Amino acid sequence: MKTEQIQYKVNGNNMLGYVAYSDSDSSPLVLIAHTWAGKDSFVHDRAEDLANLGYTAMAVDMYGEGRVGADAAENESLMTPLLSNRYELKDRIQAALEAGRKLEGVNPAKVAAIGYCFGGLVVLDLVRSGADVNGVVSFHGLLGPSEISNDGEKGKVLVLHGERDPMVPLEMVDDFQKEMTAASIDWQLHSYGGTYHAFTNPDANDPALGTQYNEDADKRSWSSMLNFFNEIFA
Repeated sequence: MKTEQIQYKVNGNNMLGYVAYSDSDSSPLVLIAHTWAGKDSFVHDRAEDLANLGYTAMAVDMYGEGRVGADAAENESLMTPLLSNRYELKDRIQAALEAGRKLEGVNPAKVAAIGYCFGGLVVLDLVRSGADVNGVVSFHGLLGPSEISNDGEKGKVLVLHGERDPMVPLEMVDDFQKEMTAASIDWQLHSYGGTYHAFTNPDANDPALGTQYNEDADKRSWSSMLNFFNEIFA
């Protein structure tokens, strides 16, 4: 497998993506948006997993210079400015999309994006921005609304959600579903019972924060994502 770090620019910031290439000459592209911790080994590993399945996968950099937080306080300090300025967030994920479409061996007509936690919100905002993608997948993502929704939502949506996630209460889930329906989005939401935030990450066990790994939900959500890819890339 070939992997490399690539550089791309957005609004004067230097971004560092991590790409794992498939062996195909014309493979679908999957962007991967990281958690609040930054573009760390977790998303690098997911990129390599996807490359082994025949996709070219790019772990995007939402913070610039490949920054990774050292603890929860630093993670929050990196994420908060983008949560407060969703147009800047949109610019950064759209710049990653543009860079990804130019990668060697990518079929630019077959593009998806997946995201974890904060990254789940990022890929949902990609749909809200009207970007030309086949679909997006949010793993235990934040589902709060955004003012960029008025830009014209487009693309299919799969949300993989932990029913006990304290960061995404039922009211937020309900409001999100109403938003997607009102926008005529082809959407689906899978809710895993007894499952908390960050259920895909074996290292994310913090009861005080409401995070807990769940092996069953991890495997089920990955399978659901692959089924979704089979549909949108058919």
